[in-house]
Amino acid sequence: MAPSLRAVVRRMGLRPVAGGLDTVVRWVAVSELEDPAPFLEGDELLLTTGIRLGDDFSGYVARLVARGVAGLGFGVGLSHQEIPAALVAAAEQAGLPLLEVPRETPFIAIGKLVSELLAAEQYDEITRAFAAQGRLTRAALRPEGTHAVIDRLAKETGGWAILLDESGQVRHTTPGADADAVTAEITRLLTTGRTAWGAASGIRGSGRRFPASLALAGPDEHVVVQPLGGGSRPRGFFAVGAARPFSPVAHTVVNAAGSLLTLALEQGGAHLEAERRLRDAVLRLLLSGAPGAVEEARAVLGPLGARLPEEPFVVLAVGEEALEQVEAVAFAARLDPAGEAVPPADGPSGPLAGERQAGSGPAGRAGQVGGESAPGARRRAGVAVLVAEGVGMEVAETVGVAVGVSSPCDYRTLRGGVEQACRAYGGSRGGVVCFGALAGQGLMALLEPAAARAFSAALLAPLVAYGTRADLMASLRAYLDSNGHWDAAAQRLGVHRHTLRYRMKRVTELLGCDLDDPGVRAELWFALEAARR
Repeated sequence: MAPSLRAVVRRMGLRPVAGGLDTVVRWVAVSELEDPAPFLEGDELLLTTGIRLGDDFSGYVARLVARGVAGLGFGVGLSHQEIPAALVAAAEQAGLPLLEVPRETPFIAIGKLVSELLAAEQYDEITRAFAAQGRLTRAALRPEGTHAVIDRLAKETGGWAILLDESGQVRHTTPGADADAVTAEITRLLTTGRTAWGAASGIRGSGRRFPASLALAGPDEHVVVQPLGGGSRPRGFFAVGAARPFSPVAHTVVNAAGSLLTLALEQGGAHLEAERRLRDAVLRLLLSGAPGAVEEARAVLGPLGARLPEEPFVVLAVGEEALEQVEAVAFAARLDPAGEAVPPADGPSGPLAGERQAGSGPAGRAGQVGGESAPGARRRAGVAVLVAEGVGMEVAETVGVAVGVSSPCDYRTLRGGVEQACRAYGGSRGGVVCFGALAGQGLMALLEPAAARAFSAALLAPLVAYGTRADLMASLRAYLDSNGHWDAAAQRLGVHRHTLRYRMKRVTELLGCDLDDPGVRAELWFALEAARR
């Protein structure tokens, strides 16, 4: 805070003539102009000898008061032996502090004094700010971490403070905090300014950022809100409020607290990510089926306080957005980011993965089917959770999002359990789906619709391209539904069996396959079923 006029009077031996002495002095100006107001900013102590002043003292004083000067120092002993009575009267009437400056007091000495007082005040502010930063830093090193910083911040500013998460929910608050007003304002900004934080937070937009600082002011309270985090998407917020406006020192302290809180969040995030990667590696170890993998996994997780469930257990498959929720209650690890439910043990993972090798069977000419997700493909799970069988459904129902649940399994059959959970998750429409219920719906329910349709299109393409494909497709279906019995199939179609034999010979030629092969029949039946759905 700038020095008061009283301090200048006391230090320089000036004589007060009119007005009070409680105004602050931010600078000293010397002018002999009749109207110096255009050259002033306000809060100056104006010094003059009055050598060019006329008789309009009231107008002179009014212009100075309108400009907001801190006071007028009148030097006596040169043009005037004493301050003109009319000037004293005008100053008293306008409430302008008026000081008598003795002949032996140089104006420059007054300017130097005010400059020294301002420098001392600034040094004191810096010293107090550094001391407050030190106390905040020591608070950040306490076990309470961010909560201790918030408590210390409230004490340093003489008000209250709140820590909020990225959605605006209060995580820690000090007594007297106006949490409702802060959360309402943050919620409003998050709702109306859904712009830059990406799909991960459910917010869409074109690139606007949350304000670097938000000030809220009322008649009896001043509040500052700042986002936390080093990226464009806030990882949290904190707010601090006080009954009086924040001083420069207070703003420095608030900014220091924001830096410490951001650092704590970023470091905590890095530590959490390291733990998650370790759990990811543990899951890969368990899926490898290597001898002693379970014992080694338990030894690795022990220092982290994490535990693997005892057998038997179930596997839950959820989206990665639910990772933070499920990892707090059970062993959870992220699945292969490439999109596979389980990294294949050796070669293709079979029909449940929706894959075929090029050249295998009649669909070989179309190449591999089902690698990339096509439009309409089922959702892919991002996280596998291992939960004791007895509490599996309880945990699944508390997640509140789509969950796939495997049949009970052990570590020897973990790969199959993860695959079951992922298949069930793919069939979910937002609730809990158990693989057992999904399997009861037949083979088609276990496959991705997009992959099944692609397989069907590739296999039946020669028949679709053939001119009378309707007869061939219907004949093929009747033949398969009759288990290859000519008479039954011909009767179902209402044609002579020789006509059916001719059609099936054409089907064999177009597809280049052997209809007496049970595997070929199964694939053709599946292709026809997929085409019909």
